[in-house]
Amino acid sequence: MSLDVIAKFRSLIFMISAISVGACTTVSVDHVQLANRIDIAKGESIVILGRHHSAEFETEPSLVSCVGDRVQNGATKVSIIPEKEFTDGFYPYFESRIAPLKIDRLKDIFSVPLVKQKLQTLDLRYMIWIEGSTERTGSAGSMSCTIAPNGAACFGFGTLEDTSDYEAIIWDVQNYKEVARVSTEAIGTSYIPAFVIPLPLLARVQANACQGMGTQLVEFFEGESTGLKVRPQ
Repeated sequence: MSLDVIAKFRSLIFMISAISVGACTTVSVDHVQLANRIDIAKGESIVILGRHHSAEFETEPSLVSCVGDRVQNGATKVSIIPEKEFTDGFYPYFESRIAPLKIDRLKDIFSVPLVKQKLQTLDLRYMIWIEGSTERTGSAGSMSCTIAPNGAACFGFGTLEDTSDYEAIIWDVQNYKEVARVSTEAIGTSYIPAFVIPLPLLARVQANACQGMGTQLVEFFEGESTGLKVRPQ
């Protein structure tokens, strides 16, 4: 057996070990509650919106939708208004360049007669703004691929590190005040071993950030621990 074959065999054993470990993610969730209670009556609704400051910086709609689903499924009294339905219905007040950054500005918008009339049909109680993004923060390793008459093959090992960093701010739109904030950070390492074909093991950092944020929001609206768990995926 040649030294080259032995070296590749050892590398294969290493990659199989990496596959058995799998991608890993760590999640941290911090929150501050500014009001003694975050009350919501059955039938009242919540809208969750992503910040979109510019074309280069916007909170991913997939994250906003994921958090909305998590809250809808976990909170018994909450009705979620879809983001697009809300922004289209109140166009142009919640478009990226003129969306309210401060709650005082929201009060001005909601005092417009047509807006006020439409609000009465929604029974809106809370508006949640989510700001942040998921970024590639590191990479290591190498991989080479060759094409031969009998097919193509790749060999190597690489890692990718991604970070999801989001903050949610909850506005009480009946009393026009901020009542809570939730910050979530998820850091994950993905492994890409390749022996003939790449076998990516991807860390689902955005999904884990969604779980962490959504679980905390549910506990706010339920008023107690719900038993929902944040399980890194």
